[in-house]
Formats: sequence, structure tokens, C-alpha cells
Amino acid sequence: ESVYFSPIYIFPEKVKGGGGGGSGDNDGGTPSGDVTLGVSVVETYTDGGNYGDYETFLENLFNAMSSVSAGSCMDDKDTDPHVSMSRGVKFKSSEHQDGYFYAANLEVAVWQHMYPNGVIIGSSGYASFPAGSRGNKQYVGYGNLYFFFDRANITKAFRPGRDLSDEEATYSTLYSKGYSGDYYESVTEIDFDYSGSHDNGEEWEHNPYAWNAKMAMHDMTDGWDLPPNCGQEGETFLGIPLSRKS
Repeated sequence: ESVYFSPIYIFPEKVKGGGGGGSGDNDGGTPSGDVTLGVSVVETYTDGGNYGDYETFLENLFNAMSSVSAGSCMDDKDTDPHVSMSRGVKFKSSEHQDGYFYAANLEVAVWQHMYPNGVIIGSSGYASFPAGSRGNKQYVGYGNLYFFFDRANITKAFRPGRDLSDEEATYSTLYSKGYSGDYYESVTEIDFDYSGSHDNGEEWEHNPYAWNAKMAMHDMTDGWDLPPNCGQEGETFLGIPLSRKS
């Protein structure tokens, strides 16, 4: 019912491609893959402690899960913090793919300059958890953690153990209050490597005339080859759009 943690700072790293499943339609044609926003958790220390707030929270969480024989459900080793924006995406061509990842990472470059020490994410709006429930809407706030059974249904929101400081609140509302314009004007280049596991330099383009019904094999991690009237293919989970552009 309750957990204690300090507001968690997130630093945006890059938007990358890669991944993809094994439905059998990656046969030398248009490749499919995931689109992922990689982030880092910025460690903070309360009252000069030797252990970081996030590290302490994870340790307590995993110990609590293990004590009720649920430790095997915890992926505490292999998964880096990230936002799964979409799965099984197929771009119309390698040129379209390159253009998308450049535009997306230029946005991330702006964020990195806007939030050089990370930022506590949230909203001043109201929402119901789980979504669509008839219960009273609650204030969302900043720095929450959320429990969900799948990618579309958040069932529980946990608020941090303290309010934001004035400085934290300033950065968390920097964009929503309209103070981001100078950053977009000053950041015109990407100064980090955003290559993904599918960036091998090959050029390709979707050929709609080679399509046949067997190519529409369903797998949520491997996009479909769709008929000629489709300009871009894939399936999407509930994701977080990149600010003004997705």
C-alpha cells in the first residue's frame, strides 16, 4: 500500500533503434525494430548519506519482494531505465529512419542542455488510476512511481516522501511555463552517439510490390509487412511522445 522514496531525477540519454522479434518476416526486406528512449537515474544523497536515495529504495524494494517469495518477479539486473516508445516499427526506408532518429535526438540534445543534472518528471494535472476508473481523480504531482500490469494500464500511483524544493520545481516546470525557447534556439547539433543495434550503414527501401499475405505474420515485437497503401508500418504500445514532436 505504501513505499517511501525521494523524488527521482531522470536524465535523458538518447532515442535509439534496435531489438525486434522473431516472427519470421525479417527476411532481407524492410527491417523491424523497437524505438526506445534511454534514460539514466541521477543519484541523490539525503543528509550526507553514504548510500544514494535510489539505490537504497531499490534495495528495500527487492528485499521486501523477496520476503514474500516474489523475488523471481523482479528484473533488477538486466533492464536499464528506459521508455519503450514503440515496438516492431518499420520505416519506409533507411532515409526515413535516419531522419526520424536525427530529429528525435536533436530534441533529446535540447533536453540535456535544459536539464544538465536531470529533472523530476510529473504533471500539475489530475488523473484516475487505473485509467478510466470511476473513482475521483487525484493530483498527479511530480516524481511519482507507478505500478502497472501491462503497458497501457497503470493501477497504482505512489508519491515521493517529500515535496519538491523551489529549485526542483523550477526545473520540473521549465517547459510547461514556456521557458524552453532559448534552449531550442541555441541547440542546433547533437553532441552524443545515438547509434542503435540496427545501424549498420545499409540502405534499403520498402518495396510494396514484393508484398504477399504470408508477410503479415503477427508478432508484437516484429512489425508487419503491410500492403502497398501503407507508407509506414509497425505496431505501437502506449508510449511517451517526444515533447512537441513524436
